[in-house]
Amino acid sequence: MTLIIKGSGLTIDEVVNVARNGEKVELHSDSILKIKKCRAMLEKKIEAHEIMYGINTGIGEFSEVVLNDEQVKEFQKYLVYNHAAGIGDAMPLEHVRAAMLSRINVHAHGNSGCRIEITQTLVEMLNKGVTPFVCKKGSVGACGDLAPMAQIALLMMGEGNAYYKGEYLTGKEAFEKAGIHVPGLMARDGLATINGANVLTGMSAIYLHDVNNWLKQAEIACTMSLEALKANFGPYNHKIHEIRGFSGAMRSAASIRKIATDGDLLEKRIKVKVQDAYSMRSTPQVIGAAHDAIAYARSQVEIELNGVGDNPIFFPDENIQLSGANFQGSPVSLPMDMIGIAVTMVSVLSERRLNRLNNPALSVGLPPFLTKGAGMFSGMMLSQYTADMQIVEQRILSAPASIQSISAAADQEDFVSMGMNTAIKNIQILDNAYGVLGIEFMAAAQALDLREKYEEKFKFGKGTQVAKDVIRKHVDYLEIDRPLYKDHNKMKELVASCEILYEVEKAVGSLE
Repeated sequence: MTLIIKGSGLTIDEVVNVARNGEKVELHSDSILKIKKCRAMLEKKIEAHEIMYGINTGIGEFSEVVLNDEQVKEFQKYLVYNHAAGIGDAMPLEHVRAAMLSRINVHAHGNSGCRIEITQTLVEMLNKGVTPFVCKKGSVGACGDLAPMAQIALLMMGEGNAYYKGEYLTGKEAFEKAGIHVPGLMARDGLATINGANVLTGMSAIYLHDVNNWLKQAEIACTMSLEALKANFGPYNHKIHEIRGFSGAMRSAASIRKIATDGDLLEKRIKVKVQDAYSMRSTPQVIGAAHDAIAYARSQVEIELNGVGDNPIFFPDENIQLSGANFQGSPVSLPMDMIGIAVTMVSVLSERRLNRLNNPALSVGLPPFLTKGAGMFSGMMLSQYTADMQIVEQRILSAPASIQSISAAADQEDFVSMGMNTAIKNIQILDNAYGVLGIEFMAAAQALDLREKYEEKFKFGKGTQVAKDVIRKHVDYLEIDRPLYKDHNKMKELVASCEILYEVEKAVGSLE
Protein backbone atom coordinates (compact mmCIF):
# COMPACT_ATOMS: atom_id res chain seq x y z
CA MET A 1 0.00 0.00 0.00
CA THR A 2 1.20 3.51 -0.84
CA LEU A 3 0.39 6.63 1.19
CA ILE A 4 -0.62 9.58 -1.00
CA ILE A 5 0.81 12.86 0.27
CA LYS A 6 -1.29 15.93 -0.43
CA GLY A 7 -0.56 18.37 2.40
CA SER A 8 -3.65 17.42 4.40
CA GLY A 9 -5.12 14.46 6.24
CA LEU A 10 -1.78 13.01 7.42
CA THR A 11 -2.30 11.17 10.71
CA ILE A 12 -0.03 10.05 13.50
CA ASP A 13 -0.68 6.39 12.65
CA GLU A 14 0.33 7.04 9.03
CA VAL A 15 3.56 8.67 10.19
CA VAL A 16 4.32 5.54 12.23
CA ASN A 17 3.57 3.28 9.26
CA VAL A 18 5.98 5.16 7.03
CA ALA A 19 8.70 5.93 9.56
CA ARG A 20 8.76 2.61 11.41
CA ASN A 21 7.16 0.11 9.07
CA GLY A 22 8.49 1.29 5.70
CA GLU A 23 5.20 2.10 3.96
CA LYS A 24 5.81 3.75 0.57
CA VAL A 25 4.72 7.31 -0.21
CA GLU A 26 3.72 9.22 -3.33
CA LEU A 27 3.02 12.87 -4.01
CA HIS A 28 -0.53 13.60 -5.13
CA SER A 29 -0.69 14.94 -8.69
CA ASP A 30 -2.38 18.12 -7.44
CA SER A 31 0.51 18.74 -5.05
CA ILE A 32 3.02 18.34 -7.87
CA LEU A 33 1.20 21.04 -9.82
CA LYS A 34 1.03 23.32 -6.77
CA ILE A 35 4.76 22.96 -6.08
CA LYS A 36 5.60 23.76 -9.73
CA LYS A 37 3.24 26.73 -9.78
CA CYS A 38 4.79 28.18 -6.64
CA ARG A 39 8.30 27.68 -7.99
CA ALA A 40 7.42 29.48 -11.23
CA MET A 41 6.20 32.48 -9.23
CA LEU A 42 9.35 32.50 -7.15
CA GLU A 43 11.63 32.42 -10.17
CA LYS A 44 9.87 35.44 -11.63
CA LYS A 45 10.42 37.31 -8.37
CA ILE A 46 14.09 36.37 -8.36
CA GLU A 47 14.47 37.64 -11.94
CA ALA A 48 12.77 40.87 -10.86
CA HIS A 49 15.23 41.20 -7.94
CA GLU A 50 12.42 41.39 -5.42
CA ILE A 51 13.89 41.23 -1.91
CA MET A 52 12.97 37.90 -0.28
CA TYR A 53 14.27 36.58 3.04
CA GLY A 54 16.65 33.64 2.78
CA ILE A 55 16.68 33.75 -1.02
CA ASN A 56 18.48 36.94 -1.93
CA THR A 57 19.14 38.04 1.66
CA GLY A 58 21.10 36.50 4.48
CA ILE A 59 19.32 34.86 7.38
CA GLY A 60 18.88 35.62 11.08
CA GLU A 61 20.91 38.67 12.04
CA PHE A 62 22.04 38.95 8.39
CA SER A 63 18.50 39.25 7.01
CA GLU A 64 19.18 42.86 5.97
CA VAL A 65 22.19 41.85 3.85
CA VAL A 66 21.13 41.70 0.20
CA LEU A 67 22.94 39.15 -1.99
CA ASN A 68 23.99 39.68 -5.60
CA ASP A 69 23.09 37.24 -8.40
CA GLU A 70 26.24 35.15 -8.00
CA GLN A 71 25.81 34.94 -4.24
CA VAL A 72 22.18 33.83 -4.64
CA LYS A 73 23.38 30.78 -6.58
CA GLU A 74 25.87 29.73 -3.90
CA PHE A 75 24.02 30.87 -0.80
CA GLN A 76 21.87 27.75 -0.32
CA LYS A 77 24.97 25.55 -0.16
CA TYR A 78 26.59 27.62 2.55
CA LEU A 79 23.26 27.97 4.36
CA VAL A 80 23.06 24.19 4.67
CA TYR A 81 26.75 23.90 5.58
CA ASN A 82 26.60 26.35 8.47
CA HIS A 83 23.35 24.93 9.83
CA ALA A 84 24.59 21.33 9.82
CA ALA A 85 25.99 22.03 13.27
CA GLY A 86 24.51 19.29 15.42
CA ILE A 87 26.27 17.13 17.95
CA GLY A 88 25.99 13.67 19.44
CA ASP A 89 25.07 10.16 18.41
CA ALA A 90 22.90 9.21 15.47
CA MET A 91 19.21 9.93 15.75
CA PRO A 92 17.07 6.77 15.40
CA LEU A 93 16.29 6.15 11.74
CA GLU A 94 12.54 6.20 12.33
CA HIS A 95 12.80 9.73 13.72
CA VAL A 96 14.70 10.93 10.65
CA ARG A 97 12.17 9.25 8.36
CA ALA A 98 9.29 10.85 10.26
CA ALA A 99 10.93 14.26 9.85
CA MET A 100 11.35 13.72 6.12
CA LEU A 101 7.70 12.71 5.74
CA SER A 102 6.61 15.75 7.73
CA ARG A 103 8.67 18.01 5.47
CA ILE A 104 7.28 16.43 2.29
CA ASN A 105 3.77 17.16 3.54
CA VAL A 106 4.70 20.81 4.09
CA HIS A 107 5.98 21.07 0.51
CA ALA A 108 2.81 19.37 -0.77
CA HIS A 109 0.83 22.54 -0.01
CA GLY A 110 2.70 24.41 -2.72
CA ASN A 111 3.70 27.35 -0.52
CA SER A 112 7.40 26.65 0.08
CA GLY A 113 8.94 27.71 -3.24
CA CYS A 114 11.40 24.85 -3.70
CA ARG A 115 11.84 22.94 -6.94
CA ILE A 116 9.77 19.78 -7.36
CA GLU A 117 13.05 17.86 -7.63
CA ILE A 118 13.79 18.53 -3.96
CA THR A 119 10.48 17.16 -2.73
CA GLN A 120 10.61 14.17 -5.08
CA THR A 121 14.12 13.36 -3.86
CA LEU A 122 12.83 13.22 -0.28
CA VAL A 123 10.07 10.88 -1.49
CA GLU A 124 12.64 8.66 -3.22
CA MET A 125 14.81 8.57 -0.11
CA LEU A 126 11.89 7.31 1.96
CA ASN A 127 10.82 4.74 -0.62
CA LYS A 128 14.30 3.39 -1.31
CA GLY A 129 15.44 3.37 2.31
CA VAL A 130 18.16 6.03 2.21
CA THR A 131 18.14 7.63 5.67
CA PRO A 132 20.54 10.47 6.46
CA PHE A 133 22.84 10.35 9.47
CA VAL A 134 21.50 13.06 11.78
CA CYS A 135 22.92 14.02 15.17
CA LYS A 136 20.43 13.78 18.04
CA LYS A 137 21.17 17.22 19.41
CA GLY A 138 21.51 20.75 18.04
CA SER A 139 18.02 22.11 17.39
CA VAL A 140 16.46 24.82 19.55
CA GLY A 141 13.04 24.34 17.92
CA ALA A 142 12.87 27.64 16.00
CA CYS A 143 13.67 28.59 13.01
CA GLY A 144 12.52 25.04 12.85
CA ASP A 145 14.82 22.11 13.57
CA LEU A 146 17.61 23.66 11.53
CA ALA A 147 20.62 21.62 12.62
CA PRO A 148 19.13 18.15 12.13
CA MET A 149 17.21 19.11 8.98
CA ALA A 150 20.42 20.53 7.48
CA GLN A 151 22.03 17.10 7.77
CA ILE A 152 19.16 15.79 5.64
CA ALA A 153 19.66 18.65 3.17
CA LEU A 154 23.35 17.80 2.76
CA LEU A 155 22.32 14.75 0.76
CA MET A 156 20.65 17.02 -1.79
CA MET A 157 24.20 18.04 -2.76
CA GLY A 158 25.57 14.50 -2.63
CA GLU A 159 27.24 15.24 0.69
CA GLY A 160 26.73 14.19 4.30
CA ASN A 161 26.27 10.57 5.34
CA ALA A 162 23.43 8.08 5.23
CA TYR A 163 22.35 4.55 6.03
CA TYR A 164 21.31 2.26 3.18
CA LYS A 165 20.52 -1.43 3.57
CA GLY A 166 22.34 -1.55 6.88
CA GLU A 167 25.49 0.20 5.59
CA TYR A 168 26.80 3.55 6.77
CA LEU A 169 27.87 5.42 3.63
CA THR A 170 28.61 8.86 2.32
CA GLY A 171 25.55 10.59 0.96
CA LYS A 172 26.88 10.30 -2.57
CA GLU A 173 27.49 6.55 -2.22
CA ALA A 174 24.04 5.98 -0.73
CA PHE A 175 22.36 7.82 -3.60
CA GLU A 176 24.40 5.94 -6.20
CA LYS A 177 23.58 2.53 -4.70
CA ALA A 178 19.87 3.39 -4.39
CA GLY A 179 19.70 4.89 -7.87
CA ILE A 180 18.73 8.38 -6.71
CA HIS A 181 19.83 11.43 -8.71
CA VAL A 182 21.50 14.23 -6.71
CA PRO A 183 19.30 17.29 -7.38
CA GLY A 184 21.68 19.97 -6.14
CA LEU A 185 20.46 23.16 -4.47
CA MET A 186 19.27 26.26 -6.26
CA ALA A 187 17.71 29.45 -4.87
CA ARG A 188 15.39 28.73 -1.91
CA ASP A 189 15.89 24.92 -2.07
CA GLY A 190 18.09 24.66 1.01
CA LEU A 191 15.97 26.82 3.30
CA ALA A 192 12.80 25.13 2.06
CA THR A 193 14.27 21.79 3.14
CA ILE A 194 15.26 22.80 6.66
CA ASN A 195 12.98 25.60 7.88
CA GLY A 196 10.31 23.86 9.96
CA ALA A 197 9.85 22.02 13.26
CA ASN A 198 9.69 18.72 11.39
CA VAL A 199 12.00 16.61 13.55
CA LEU A 200 10.15 17.66 16.69
CA THR A 201 6.82 16.96 15.01
CA GLY A 202 7.83 13.60 13.55
CA MET A 203 9.31 12.42 16.84
CA SER A 204 6.23 13.61 18.71
CA ALA A 205 3.92 11.70 16.37
CA ILE A 206 5.77 8.43 17.02
CA TYR A 207 5.95 9.20 20.73
CA LEU A 208 2.21 9.74 21.06
CA HIS A 209 1.57 6.42 19.33
CA ASP A 210 3.90 4.66 21.76
CA VAL A 211 2.56 6.42 24.86
CA ASN A 212 -0.99 5.45 23.94
CA ASN A 213 0.09 1.79 23.83
CA TRP A 214 1.94 2.20 27.13
CA LEU A 215 -1.12 3.71 28.83
CA LYS A 216 -3.26 0.80 27.72
CA GLN A 217 -0.70 -1.52 29.29
CA ALA A 218 -0.76 0.60 32.44
CA GLU A 219 -4.47 -0.22 32.63
CA ILE A 220 -3.71 -3.92 32.23
CA ALA A 221 -1.07 -3.82 34.99
CA CYS A 222 -3.47 -1.87 37.19
CA THR A 223 -6.18 -4.49 36.73
CA MET A 224 -3.75 -7.29 37.61
CA SER A 225 -2.69 -5.45 40.76
CA LEU A 226 -6.30 -4.69 41.70
CA GLU A 227 -7.20 -8.35 41.46
CA ALA A 228 -4.08 -9.37 43.36
CA LEU A 229 -5.03 -6.90 46.13
CA LYS A 230 -8.69 -7.99 46.17
CA ALA A 231 -9.88 -4.51 45.28
CA ASN A 232 -13.37 -3.11 45.33
CA PHE A 233 -14.28 -2.55 41.65
CA GLY A 234 -17.10 -0.15 42.55
CA PRO A 235 -14.98 2.92 41.65
CA TYR A 236 -14.81 1.61 38.08
CA ASN A 237 -18.56 1.77 37.55
CA HIS A 238 -19.30 3.79 34.41
CA LYS A 239 -21.87 5.98 36.22
CA ILE A 240 -19.19 7.55 38.44
CA HIS A 241 -17.20 8.76 35.45
CA GLU A 242 -20.08 9.70 33.22
CA ILE A 243 -21.53 12.02 35.86
CA ARG A 244 -18.23 13.92 36.09
CA GLY A 245 -17.77 14.03 32.33
CA PHE A 246 -14.08 13.48 31.52
CA SER A 247 -13.80 11.30 28.43
CA GLY A 248 -10.38 9.95 29.40
CA ALA A 249 -11.66 8.68 32.75
CA MET A 250 -14.66 7.04 31.08
CA ARG A 251 -12.35 5.34 28.61
CA SER A 252 -9.92 4.17 31.29
CA ALA A 253 -12.63 2.76 33.58
CA ALA A 254 -14.21 0.95 30.62
CA SER A 255 -10.86 -0.61 29.68
CA ILE A 256 -10.23 -1.85 33.22
CA ARG A 257 -13.72 -3.33 33.43
CA LYS A 258 -13.11 -5.06 30.11
CA ILE A 259 -9.79 -6.54 31.30
CA ALA A 260 -11.45 -7.77 34.51
CA THR A 261 -14.39 -9.32 32.61
CA ASP A 262 -15.71 -12.58 34.12
CA GLY A 263 -13.47 -12.24 37.18
CA ASP A 264 -14.82 -12.89 40.67
CA LEU A 265 -13.94 -9.40 41.87
CA LEU A 266 -15.70 -7.52 39.09
CA GLU A 267 -18.68 -9.84 39.45
CA LYS A 268 -18.76 -9.19 43.23
CA ARG A 269 -18.33 -12.83 44.20
CA ILE A 270 -15.64 -12.00 46.80
CA LYS A 271 -15.98 -9.83 49.90
CA VAL A 272 -13.93 -6.62 49.64
CA LYS A 273 -13.33 -3.40 51.58
CA VAL A 274 -15.88 -0.65 51.37
CA GLN A 275 -13.23 1.74 50.08
CA ASP A 276 -9.63 1.23 48.94
CA ALA A 277 -6.65 3.58 48.92
CA TYR A 278 -6.33 6.23 46.22
CA SER A 279 -3.79 4.25 44.21
CA MET A 280 -6.38 1.50 43.84
CA ARG A 281 -9.53 3.52 43.18
CA SER A 282 -8.44 6.66 41.33
CA THR A 283 -6.69 5.06 38.35
CA PRO A 284 -9.42 6.08 35.86
CA GLN A 285 -9.11 9.70 36.96
CA VAL A 286 -5.28 9.61 36.71
CA ILE A 287 -4.78 7.57 33.54
CA GLY A 288 -7.86 9.30 32.16
CA ALA A 289 -6.17 12.66 32.59
CA ALA A 290 -3.23 11.29 30.61
CA HIS A 291 -5.60 10.09 27.86
CA ASP A 292 -7.14 13.56 27.69
CA ALA A 293 -3.68 15.16 27.51
CA ILE A 294 -2.78 12.84 24.63
CA ALA A 295 -5.97 13.78 22.80
CA TYR A 296 -4.99 17.46 23.00
CA ALA A 297 -1.36 16.82 22.05
CA ARG A 298 -2.46 14.62 19.17
CA SER A 299 -4.65 17.38 17.80
CA GLN A 300 -1.77 19.87 17.97
CA VAL A 301 0.74 17.51 16.36
CA GLU A 302 -1.65 16.63 13.54
CA ILE A 303 -2.33 20.32 12.90
CA GLU A 304 1.42 20.85 12.60
CA LEU A 305 1.85 17.76 10.41
CA ASN A 306 -0.69 19.18 7.97
CA GLY A 307 0.16 22.87 8.14
CA VAL A 308 2.73 25.03 6.40
CA GLY A 309 5.63 25.38 8.82
CA ASP A 310 8.01 27.50 6.77
CA ASN A 311 9.47 30.97 6.24
CA PRO A 312 9.00 32.80 3.99
CA ILE A 313 5.67 31.48 2.69
CA PHE A 314 4.60 32.02 -0.91
CA PHE A 315 1.02 32.54 -2.12
CA PRO A 316 1.04 31.97 -5.90
CA ASP A 317 -2.60 32.92 -6.46
CA GLU A 318 -2.00 36.35 -4.91
CA ASN A 319 1.58 36.62 -6.24
CA ILE A 320 2.94 37.49 -2.79
CA GLN A 321 5.42 36.19 -0.29
CA LEU A 322 5.14 36.76 3.45
CA SER A 323 7.78 36.35 6.11
CA GLY A 324 6.73 35.29 9.60
CA ALA A 325 7.48 32.64 12.21
CA ASN A 326 5.61 29.47 11.27
CA PHE A 327 8.76 27.53 12.11
CA GLN A 328 8.22 28.20 15.85
CA GLY A 329 7.94 24.86 17.67
CA SER A 330 5.99 26.05 20.74
CA PRO A 331 2.57 24.78 19.56
CA VAL A 332 4.05 21.27 19.68
CA SER A 333 6.64 21.55 22.46
CA LEU A 334 4.17 22.85 25.06
CA PRO A 335 1.64 19.99 24.79
CA MET A 336 4.47 17.47 24.46
CA ASP A 337 5.98 18.72 27.72
CA MET A 338 2.61 17.90 29.23
CA ILE A 339 2.78 14.35 27.83
CA GLY A 340 6.13 13.71 29.50
CA ILE A 341 4.62 14.89 32.78
CA ALA A 342 1.60 12.62 32.23
CA VAL A 343 3.81 9.56 31.71
CA THR A 344 5.69 10.34 34.91
CA MET A 345 2.42 10.82 36.81
CA VAL A 346 1.07 7.43 35.71
CA SER A 347 4.42 5.79 36.57
CA VAL A 348 4.18 7.18 40.10
CA LEU A 349 0.73 5.61 40.43
CA SER A 350 2.13 2.29 39.20
CA GLU A 351 4.88 2.38 41.81
CA ARG A 352 2.36 3.06 44.58
CA ARG A 353 0.49 -0.12 43.69
CA LEU A 354 3.82 -1.98 43.62
CA ASN A 355 4.39 -0.70 47.16
CA ARG A 356 1.05 -2.10 48.30
CA LEU A 357 1.84 -5.48 46.74
CA ASN A 358 5.16 -5.62 48.60
CA ASN A 359 4.06 -4.23 51.97
CA PRO A 360 2.44 -6.91 54.20
CA ALA A 361 0.56 -4.20 56.11
CA LEU A 362 -1.21 -3.16 52.90
CA SER A 363 -1.35 -6.27 50.70
CA VAL A 364 -4.47 -8.02 52.09
CA GLY A 365 -2.72 -11.18 53.20
CA LEU A 366 0.09 -11.47 50.67
CA PRO A 367 3.48 -12.45 52.15
CA PRO A 368 6.09 -9.72 52.77
CA PHE A 369 7.76 -8.64 49.52
CA LEU A 370 5.90 -11.41 47.70
CA THR A 371 8.05 -14.27 48.99
CA LYS A 372 7.09 -17.21 51.23
CA GLY A 373 10.62 -17.31 52.62
CA ALA A 374 10.72 -13.82 54.13
CA GLY A 375 13.87 -13.29 56.16
CA MET A 376 15.93 -15.84 54.30
CA PHE A 377 14.65 -14.34 51.04
CA SER A 378 13.88 -10.73 50.18
CA GLY A 379 11.59 -11.43 47.24
CA MET A 380 10.80 -8.26 45.28
CA MET A 381 12.05 -5.81 47.91
CA LEU A 382 14.82 -4.52 45.65
CA SER A 383 12.58 -4.34 42.61
CA GLN A 384 10.87 -1.40 44.28
CA TYR A 385 14.24 0.33 44.68
CA THR A 386 14.80 -0.02 40.94
CA ALA A 387 11.35 1.38 40.16
CA ASP A 388 11.88 4.29 42.54
CA MET A 389 15.21 5.23 40.99
CA GLN A 390 13.62 5.40 37.54
CA ILE A 391 10.77 7.55 38.81
CA VAL A 392 13.17 10.07 40.32
CA GLU A 393 14.88 10.34 36.94
CA GLN A 394 11.48 10.83 35.31
CA ARG A 395 10.64 13.60 37.77
CA ILE A 396 13.90 15.40 36.99
CA LEU A 397 13.22 15.11 33.25
CA SER A 398 9.63 16.32 33.65
CA ALA A 399 10.70 19.94 34.07
CA PRO A 400 9.27 21.66 30.95
CA ALA A 401 11.66 22.54 28.14
CA SER A 402 9.21 24.93 26.50
CA ILE A 403 10.05 27.66 29.05
CA GLN A 404 13.81 27.29 28.73
CA SER A 405 14.46 29.69 25.83
CA ILE A 406 17.99 31.07 25.43
CA SER A 407 18.48 33.94 23.01
CA ALA A 408 20.73 33.37 19.97
CA ALA A 409 21.77 34.95 16.65
CA ALA A 410 22.70 38.30 18.23
CA ASP A 411 19.20 38.47 19.76
CA GLN A 412 17.47 38.24 16.39
CA GLU A 413 16.24 34.83 17.53
CA ASP A 414 15.44 35.82 21.09
CA PHE A 415 12.71 33.29 21.87
CA VAL A 416 12.90 29.65 20.85
CA SER A 417 10.78 26.63 21.80
CA MET A 418 13.54 24.21 22.83
CA GLY A 419 11.17 21.60 21.46
CA MET A 420 13.91 19.10 20.63
CA ASN A 421 14.84 19.05 24.31
CA THR A 422 11.21 18.14 24.99
CA ALA A 423 11.33 15.32 22.44
CA ILE A 424 14.65 13.94 23.68
CA LYS A 425 13.74 13.96 27.37
CA ASN A 426 10.31 12.48 26.64
CA ILE A 427 11.98 9.44 25.11
CA GLN A 428 14.03 8.98 28.29
CA ILE A 429 10.89 9.37 30.41
CA LEU A 430 9.11 6.66 28.41
CA ASP A 431 12.14 4.37 28.54
CA ASN A 432 11.97 4.54 32.34
CA ALA A 433 8.20 4.09 32.21
CA TYR A 434 8.66 0.78 30.42
CA GLY A 435 10.91 -0.31 33.27
CA VAL A 436 8.58 0.82 36.06
CA LEU A 437 5.52 -0.77 34.49
CA GLY A 438 7.44 -3.97 33.76
CA ILE A 439 8.22 -4.29 37.46
CA GLU A 440 4.57 -3.76 38.43
CA PHE A 441 3.56 -6.43 35.91
CA MET A 442 6.14 -8.81 37.40
CA ALA A 443 5.00 -8.13 40.96
CA ALA A 444 1.33 -8.46 40.07
CA ALA A 445 1.95 -11.80 38.35
CA GLN A 446 3.89 -12.99 41.42
CA ALA A 447 1.04 -11.90 43.70
CA LEU A 448 -1.58 -13.62 41.59
CA ASP A 449 0.45 -16.83 41.61
CA LEU A 450 0.73 -16.62 45.39
CA ARG A 451 -3.04 -16.27 45.66
CA GLU A 452 -3.45 -19.39 43.51
CA LYS A 453 -0.82 -21.45 45.32
CA TYR A 454 -1.60 -20.70 48.95
CA GLU A 455 -5.20 -19.47 49.19
CA GLU A 456 -8.62 -20.55 48.15
CA LYS A 457 -8.63 -19.96 44.43
CA PHE A 458 -10.70 -17.26 42.83
CA LYS A 459 -11.26 -16.55 39.18
CA PHE A 460 -9.25 -13.71 37.65
CA GLY A 461 -10.56 -11.50 34.90
CA LYS A 462 -10.16 -12.72 31.34
CA GLY A 463 -7.61 -10.05 30.44
CA THR A 464 -5.73 -10.48 33.72
CA GLN A 465 -5.31 -14.19 33.11
CA VAL A 466 -4.04 -13.64 29.57
CA ALA A 467 -1.56 -11.00 30.73
CA LYS A 468 -0.23 -13.27 33.48
CA ASP A 469 0.18 -16.13 31.01
CA VAL A 470 2.18 -13.91 28.64
CA ILE A 471 4.43 -12.75 31.50
CA ARG A 472 5.09 -16.34 32.54
CA LYS A 473 6.37 -17.09 29.03
CA HIS A 474 9.19 -14.65 29.71
CA VAL A 475 9.75 -14.53 33.49
CA ASP A 476 9.39 -17.43 35.92
CA TYR A 477 7.63 -17.37 39.27
CA LEU A 478 10.04 -16.27 42.03
CA GLU A 479 10.18 -19.34 44.27
CA ILE A 480 13.54 -18.46 45.83
CA ASP A 481 15.72 -15.39 45.43
CA ARG A 482 17.72 -14.99 42.22
CA PRO A 483 19.43 -12.02 40.52
CA LEU A 484 16.53 -9.99 39.22
CA TYR A 485 18.25 -7.70 36.73
CA LYS A 486 17.62 -10.16 33.90
CA ASP A 487 13.93 -10.36 34.81
CA HIS A 488 13.65 -6.58 35.05
CA ASN A 489 15.19 -6.14 31.61
CA LYS A 490 13.02 -8.88 30.09
CA MET A 491 9.92 -7.23 31.51
CA LYS A 492 10.98 -3.82 30.24
CA GLU A 493 11.48 -5.28 26.75
CA LEU A 494 8.13 -7.07 27.00
CA VAL A 495 6.29 -3.84 27.78
CA ALA A 496 8.08 -2.02 24.94
CA SER A 497 7.14 -4.83 22.53
CA CYS A 498 3.41 -4.51 23.41
CA GLU A 499 3.05 -8.31 23.39
CA ILE A 500 0.95 -8.23 26.56
CA LEU A 501 -1.29 -5.57 25.03
CA TYR A 502 -1.77 -7.42 21.76
CA GLU A 503 -2.69 -10.69 23.47
CA VAL A 504 -5.08 -9.04 25.93
CA GLU A 505 -6.83 -7.13 23.15
CA LYS A 506 -7.22 -10.39 21.21
CA ALA A 507 -9.01 -11.81 24.24
CA VAL A 508 -11.18 -8.91 25.39
CA GLY A 509 -11.29 -6.47 22.47
CA SER A 510 -9.74 -3.07 21.83
CA LEU A 511 -8.81 -0.94 24.84
CA GLU A 512 -9.16 2.32 22.91
